[in-house]
Amino acid sequence: MAPRLCCSSQFLLAVSFLAAFAAVSNAGKVAVYWGQGAGNGDGTLAETCATGLYDFVNIAFLNVYGSGLTPVLNLAAHCNPDAGTCKSLSSEISSCQQSGVKVLLSLGGERGQYSLSSADDARGVADYLWNTFLGGSSDSRPLGDAVLDGIDFDIEKDGDHYDELAMALSSKCNGACVLTAAPQCPYPDAHLDAAIKTGVFSHVWVQFYNNRQCQYASGDASALQAAWAQWTSGVPAPADVFLGLPTAPAAAPSGGYIDADTLLSQVLPAVEGAAANYGGVMLWNRWRDVTAGYGAKLKGKV
Repeated sequence: MAPRLCCSSQFLLAVSFLAAFAAVSNAGKVAVYWGQGAGNGDGTLAETCATGLYDFVNIAFLNVYGSGLTPVLNLAAHCNPDAGTCKSLSSEISSCQQSGVKVLLSLGGERGQYSLSSADDARGVADYLWNTFLGGSSDSRPLGDAVLDGIDFDIEKDGDHYDELAMALSSKCNGACVLTAAPQCPYPDAHLDAAIKTGVFSHVWVQFYNNRQCQYASGDASALQAAWAQWTSGVPAPADVFLGLPTAPAAAPSGGYIDADTLLSQVLPAVEGAAANYGGVMLWNRWRDVTAGYGAKLKGKV
């Protein structure tokens, strides 16, 4: 007697659904910050891109600019822009881009002296960024002739006029640049809310660490999930939202670390399924990731 095949179509449909779900659930990308490793402990930029672990690398940081100040690029021990030694990064940036990694310059950070005094000041900084790091031209390009893929806003103080800066950059880029934002997880962000609401950002990687009210803690993801729901519903299209996490406990002294196994088995499935605009994971930072191997554990699984 031949076996009954009445349920074969339902079975094949279920298999197709599960395959599609797996493809979607692992469709996220990974961003990382590079440039602030102690003693060059984060390796070279080219080495970072060559790992194949990251889709975006944020060069951190341009942490002095605006309000009449001469802009300063701070890449810790990697190079000295005043001495012209950061120009050697040009070939590394090109190498990253050729391998499909987008390289951005990150503004701000936790330390530094930066602010925008007016809308005119914001437009002036946009001119500087365009001519010095993006598609414009300048006699002074601290990273050499390489054209970066975009600008990241990691603004952690004095958030006035960043909406004007974002819109001015968007206008200059005319679709040719990636603009990203790295707000803190309390919603809305104290410094970037107005900028994010302009709708010109492609990716918003929210820092779910060093903020006790909205980060993972002691096996409890409820605060993170509540903040995630606010962010994914509040960020205007077409931006997607990344889950920003530390690569090691020491990378976030005020907490928020999630071990990779827990992230993959419990946290990511919950946040992915809760938002159509899930974009992936942002990692702070490459320096800690070199020894922790956190990014390697996530490869192909976010």
